[in-house]
Amino acid sequence: MTRDRDPSGRPRNARPRDGLGRPLDRAAADSAADAADRIPDDLVITGAEAAALADRLLRDGRPFHAHEVLEAAWKTGPAGERDLWQGLAQIAVGLTHARRGNARGAVALLSRGAQRVRGYQDGDGATGEAGSRRAAGRPASPFGMNVDAFLAAAEDLAARIERDGLDGIPPADLSPGLLAWRG
Repeated sequence: MTRDRDPSGRPRNARPRDGLGRPLDRAAADSAADAADRIPDDLVITGAEAAALADRLLRDGRPFHAHEVLEAAWKTGPAGERDLWQGLAQIAVGLTHARRGNARGAVALLSRGAQRVRGYQDGDGATGEAGSRRAAGRPASPFGMNVDAFLAAAEDLAARIERDGLDGIPPADLSPGLLAWRG
């Protein structure tokens, strides 16, 4: 099998994908109306742009694509924001697993992502993955994101899936908003 690679040898994601990120057969994708727009592999995006685009994609039920945006912010953003973006990307992957019917993967990624993002949560007891208190001056809701509400939704969803499975989860619960306001 030949894989698309960039000049440095890293794999590219040129294969068409459906709305949940599942690869489509190239021949079928040419005529597939549901082939979703790809997020470029080399996307460079500001924090505010990433938050707004990821919010829109999450609310539209496209968590795989939101993950790709959040991953781009994680890989190209400042070092002090990497845990935030990586954790948000993990939560988006957890939502993708839930939409695909993978309860175990959903619980694992929702929980892991929430733990990583916890350092950006409001409150005196907020701690990051390493257990350190949120750094002084680090905003609890950067780029207009409502980190508290997003984490609460992710943690609640993980607990419900672990307890009851995916069958009773309303689709709206798999599309949490990231921004404090809808823009």
